[in-house]
Amino acid sequence: MSAPQPPQTKRLSSVRSYHGDSFTDSYEWLRDKENPEVIDYLTAENTFTERITAGQQPLRDTIFEEIKERTLETDLSVPQRKGNFWYYSRSVEGKQYPVMCRVPAQTDGTDSENFTPPTVEPGTPVDHETVLLDCNEFAKDLPFFSLGSFSPAEDGSLLAFSVDASGDERFTQHFYNCETQQLLDETIDNVFAGSFLTPDATSLIYTVADDSWRPYQVRRHVLGTSADNDAVLFNEPDVTMWLGAEISADKSALLIDSGNSEFSEIYVVPFAELDTFNSSATPVIARSQGVQYSVEPVTINGQNYLLICHNFEAVNSELVLAPYPASEDFNVYRAQWKSVMSHRDDIRVEGATLSATHLVVSARVNTTSRLFFSPLPQLQELVSFGHAPVFFEPAGFDDELYTCSLSSAGADSPVVRFNYEAWVTPTRVYDFFPATNQLILRKETPVLGNFSPANYTAYRLWATSNDGTSIPLSVMHRVDLDMTVPHPILQYGYGSYEASMDPVFGVARLSVLDRGVIFVVAHIRGGGELGRNWYLDGKKLHKKNTFTDFVATTDFLASQEWVDEKRIAIMGGSAGGLLIGATLNLAPEKYCAAVAQVPFVDALTTILDPELPLSALEWEEWGNPIESSEVYEYMKSYTPYENIRPVVYPPIAAVTSLNDTRVFYVEPAKWVAQLRHTIDKNSATPLLKIEMDGGHGGGSGRYTRWRDIAWDYAFILTHMGIPTAG
Repeated sequence: MSAPQPPQTKRLSSVRSYHGDSFTDSYEWLRDKENPEVIDYLTAENTFTERITAGQQPLRDTIFEEIKERTLETDLSVPQRKGNFWYYSRSVEGKQYPVMCRVPAQTDGTDSENFTPPTVEPGTPVDHETVLLDCNEFAKDLPFFSLGSFSPAEDGSLLAFSVDASGDERFTQHFYNCETQQLLDETIDNVFAGSFLTPDATSLIYTVADDSWRPYQVRRHVLGTSADNDAVLFNEPDVTMWLGAEISADKSALLIDSGNSEFSEIYVVPFAELDTFNSSATPVIARSQGVQYSVEPVTINGQNYLLICHNFEAVNSELVLAPYPASEDFNVYRAQWKSVMSHRDDIRVEGATLSATHLVVSARVNTTSRLFFSPLPQLQELVSFGHAPVFFEPAGFDDELYTCSLSSAGADSPVVRFNYEAWVTPTRVYDFFPATNQLILRKETPVLGNFSPANYTAYRLWATSNDGTSIPLSVMHRVDLDMTVPHPILQYGYGSYEASMDPVFGVARLSVLDRGVIFVVAHIRGGGELGRNWYLDGKKLHKKNTFTDFVATTDFLASQEWVDEKRIAIMGGSAGGLLIGATLNLAPEKYCAAVAQVPFVDALTTILDPELPLSALEWEEWGNPIESSEVYEYMKSYTPYENIRPVVYPPIAAVTSLNDTRVFYVEPAKWVAQLRHTIDKNSATPLLKIEMDGGHGGGSGRYTRWRDIAWDYAFILTHMGIPTAG
């Protein structure tokens, strides 16, 4: 029987001309997903991919079952207190989605008693438990389901939640009366993620996106009125700015934040003044100053102040205490700042919030995300006497590489909840009472079967890039692996938007490690692992450092005796998919396989069209190729779609979703078509796998996600020569 043949893709010339350069694009016609011919072609691609990879199905099934068997399917989250209720979610075996519940909280005991979550057992009803939202029931007739916001009122009377039913991340807002247990007829369409109720539960604050999927308006919906009458609190016309809103930690004010990757502008709107606020108000720091910052209101000795985390003349940011309201003269205002946590080259200050008793600062030290605490009276000492606060950390973490991330804190709560996890340590949920230095483990995510963290190891190595820069690597494998003989490598990376690939535990990854594969995360420039400069050295006209760092990581690994240089595979998603595409163009011979997940591989075409989703926002990350010929030429020299070479490439799978609003399906579709047209015919045929009812994260539901990752891993393992029987 002859091998299956890929669908024939017609080539229709479309010329793109900028700065005296013309590029002929033969596959731009695939952008029109309203064209039945395009849908037929994408469907045919799925059929072809299914036939070509049919032999991998047993391995996929095995990996899926391994994930399933390691997961406590009937489980629940640790209850989180809001007002006088504890809220939590249940997962039920056989169900795709969570069930959202609550129980009343104790209010007449000590802090420790009042803020100790109720004992809730998987599969066991709890006294006075109320089901607020069964997502499985809500999603039963929907092709896709993603829960956006979940915002209970402070008094527990109302619940606001939003649902994406297609994967395009445009949500429908719903309201549920918790007292009558009735879903209200009141809805709002096309809401962006992140809506929430005001503390008095009379209004909903939400954002809406424009045609380019950029949140550009903050609106206020008064409960019980028509959404047609919703007030626009703030309108952001600048297409390079991303708009958002949140409630301050002390619940006194609405914080409206417009910003990009280089600067921001924030308005503090006391809820008592919400009716009179308009966009002519004065921001804390005007965008014209070019400062990236965040704020948190705090009251000290009856006076209003702002905690400002900013990067003015402080590349890694610093935390200061400033008067509020702010002075319109920036230089005058700066002179009034008092240092809370000063700038350091080795610490990236990422933000601050408040508990009832302490200031909580999130910071990154030598790649590690950590939390620092200082008693609130020390802010009084700073105001009165100029004494800088002293910070401390919770003790007791023993992993070499870990992540300590804030889960919740509030000025009305004595407890700070955070998550701790490592590459081989399942997620732990801790409650920390900083006033008494009491650290309580509330839950460690169970991993069933014969799993033991002691069977795995994770540690740091350093590669050297071609310009001499040291690149941190996270390496993980089974402890019983014989490191005197070579093993296959799965190398993962991202390297954009100052996003750090922090240590996180993954049940699915165990299926790779247990098959003798060494998993390596390359913390390349463009990410945020080593501070702000690490990011700046991998963006705009320094972007190629991201790709050369990744290739240098491969070269370093290939030189180790425990690495089989013929079995190094690579994987990355979104901007990490661009990384995969650029890396393959630079050094296709170094890899045995590649998976590019929702890959941003046609970046130049996208950014040249500001009408496309997020394009204008991307100018702050990559540069503006419309206005700058230098940026245009630089981007054209590395973007994957334009730089495919007629040489042998390894087996490639591009995985995408039809309704992805962040990276359009057309980018990987065009890329795969161009790869097939250009690369050496001795290459394996590149594959396109497209989720027809999914978004940027693929299909919806946990079982669907497990099957998706099993598909990706099976593709990689097969081309490493791992037996398909599992």
